[in-house]
Amino acid sequence: MKQKLALGNQEFSKVINNNCIYVDKTELIYNLITKGDYYFLSRPRRFGKSLLANTIKELYLGNKELFKGLWIYDKWNWETTYPVIKISFSRMSYHLLGLETTIDNELDGIAKANNIILTKKTNSDKFEELIIKLSPKGQVAIIIDEYDKPIIDYLDNIAQASVNRDILKKFYSVLKDLDKYIKFFFVTGVSKFSQVSIFSDLNNLTDITLHKDYSRIVGWTKNEIEKYFPDYIKAVANEYKDIYQDIMSEIKNWYNGYSWDGINFVYNPVSLMNLFSNRAFRNYWFTTGTPTFLIKYIKKRKVLPYRLEKEVISTETLDKYEIDNITLLPLLFQTGYLTIKKHDLATNEYELSYPNNEVARSFSKHFLAEHTTGKYDITDSLLYKIRRSFVDNDIEELIENLNILFENIPYTLVERSEKYFHSLFFLVIKIIGFIIEAETLTIKGRIDAVVKTKDNIYIIEFKINQSADKAIQQIRDKKYALKYADDKRPISLLGINFDTDNKIIEDWKLIDN
Repeated sequence: MKQKLALGNQEFSKVINNNCIYVDKTELIYNLITKGDYYFLSRPRRFGKSLLANTIKELYLGNKELFKGLWIYDKWNWETTYPVIKISFSRMSYHLLGLETTIDNELDGIAKANNIILTKKTNSDKFEELIIKLSPKGQVAIIIDEYDKPIIDYLDNIAQASVNRDILKKFYSVLKDLDKYIKFFFVTGVSKFSQVSIFSDLNNLTDITLHKDYSRIVGWTKNEIEKYFPDYIKAVANEYKDIYQDIMSEIKNWYNGYSWDGINFVYNPVSLMNLFSNRAFRNYWFTTGTPTFLIKYIKKRKVLPYRLEKEVISTETLDKYEIDNITLLPLLFQTGYLTIKKHDLATNEYELSYPNNEVARSFSKHFLAEHTTGKYDITDSLLYKIRRSFVDNDIEELIENLNILFENIPYTLVERSEKYFHSLFFLVIKIIGFIIEAETLTIKGRIDAVVKTKDNIYIIEFKINQSADKAIQQIRDKKYALKYADDKRPISLLGINFDTDNKIIEDWKLIDN
């Protein structure tokens, strides 16, 4: 029987018992457990952290039958089992009950399941009591999944985020004096908040977020998806047989590209399983939660998404994250909107960029909608019309739809510069999937933009509060078209003049080269 996709399943036991495909990560897990005791792993949401945490839980509980056929099956000591404290903040109802009450209920539930009565009153004291009372059965394996979710969920409410951070700091603070009772400690999250005590008090905590040995511990490599999902890949290939000759290349462009060392790149599991389920290339990971906070934060900073590509950042900056001093690049990296593309060992600097088409286009669409129409569906419709106008070589319709977008830009965001509108134009063209070259150097100058469609090449010059004729004249005087003389596609010259007062393309001119 064909194995099922583990869509929505984060419990390792359910994945195995429901005959779902499990991409075997147990060799990496074995290496992790046997080489150390205290670990922290940061990865974006919906990337497999919870499944990893639950797999480790089942190992320490000694549930051997679940691992039959996996790498670790004949290498783990199943005779020795350990008590486990597994806490997952992703399923807690702290929004309704408050964080302290929710943690209190969670500890009571774990104690009851282990026939333990807790007498202490505070969360931190109860946590310490639970660990000590479990220890006669053996040293305790403690697994905390999504430790920072009560903070991340309130980044648009810094006061509440700070309150939750302080609650968590006190809760984790007891661990520093309980080492003799702890067999293994593993904590996952999206961000590393240095003021939370697990990072300041636990001197033996190893952060494996950027560790090259564990860069593939979540997410799937190309070899893994070809090994575990051949039937599903074939089904997608059949669906697109008249469109894509190389289906793996298209899957890579859409869903691959995540890296935490600049060497090993992995696919997003949630996106891939949805692709295999629907047999359709769509935005899956991004729609699981529109990053409202992120978009508003970037909007406030007047940063354009295309400027986020190929950003360089040091290790120290990438690792820094504070509630009351949020820095943009670490935020985007930790939440999965940017990833490491290169690592310079000499300078210890990382080059960040969008992981793939799914993230780049979807993030840019949401950003553009926030800056213009205010509605994602309206912006998406306009982008479709803009794409069609380019395909049909209908520049008049192109300008009309661009103006609908530009007219809706709030005055507070408008910068009276050619570069600002140039950037928005670049963003639009990139979203709709055409090749656009910005600020291309020639012998006599710098071309503002070159757009290449299947049938045409457009050489574009932008002006601000001047005239389209002046833009065309510059293209001719500096002989920009000569750079593309060997291309067989027809070349058109497009001059665009922006009126910053009315926020529209006031004047444009298109001529053949």
